[in-house]
Amino acid sequence: MRLHPSVYEAFQVVMRSGTISGAADYLGRSQPAVSRMIDKLESSVGVKLFERRKGRVLPTHAAHLLLDEVERLFVSLSSLDDFSRRMEEGQDGGIRIAALPALGMDFMPEVISRFSKDRPLARVKLNVRMSVSVEKWVATQQVDFGLAETPFQLSGFGTRIFADTVYIAAIPADHPLAQEEVIRPEHLRGEPLIGWTISVSARRIFDDIMQGAGIIPQQLIETTMSATMCNMVKRGLGLAVVDPFTAWANPDARIVYRPFLPQIPCRFALLQPDTRTPTVLATELIGHAESLRDEVLADMA
Repeated sequence: MRLHPSVYEAFQVVMRSGTISGAADYLGRSQPAVSRMIDKLESSVGVKLFERRKGRVLPTHAAHLLLDEVERLFVSLSSLDDFSRRMEEGQDGGIRIAALPALGMDFMPEVISRFSKDRPLARVKLNVRMSVSVEKWVATQQVDFGLAETPFQLSGFGTRIFADTVYIAAIPADHPLAQEEVIRPEHLRGEPLIGWTISVSARRIFDDIMQGAGIIPQQLIETTMSATMCNMVKRGLGLAVVDPFTAWANPDARIVYRPFLPQIPCRFALLQPDTRTPTVLATELIGHAESLRDEVLADMA
């Protein structure tokens, strides 16, 4: 017969107190209830555990042997409880994330900072990779979730749009174009530009826009990250078109940000492996990310 752990707990307390009444007081149960639990345990193990004498219970040799087993049981249960607590707090396993640089360099550190105030013992591993690598990490189940720019080529994960926004122009504060409210392709004619490498999807859209306007971009410097582009703009090396999350992370008196028209879509998605159920901690961290996202996009609007 499989007994509830409370029966073994009652037995352990009776062994320590020496009386049914004392055990009942400790457990917050009635004396008859504790007596029935002891009777059930004796019936289950098939041996007599106590001799009743003048209001006291005297444990038999079998009771002492059983106590050793019960105490080992409760040590194991305590270990399981401790394991559950560590898992809940993120001390074991923790959260693994992969994020593209636009979100991984400044945005996610702020998200993790907010998350850690609620979960100070949680372990977090943040891998900053280009979107194509983030896609691979999620598809091969190496992370709890990823943040990458659409579109995607692989399968094995579910997606939902995390941010649907547009790229904006970054201009040196002392440049004449800093006075414009909106930057258009014709403003960039003959201007030194800091552009993306051809591997970045937004580069291809930008090139199509400029070609449609009959302008050959003067892109003397190319890079893969908006953060690097902002740092170059601050140094007067040219103008750039960057994502709003990087712009939010790079406030500086030497740079101003303006809308760019026609719009270049900036769509970041949340990727989660198909075969892995989101953990409580991962869900909480995603919630912090969504809250900060709303703040960023409101600030940059």
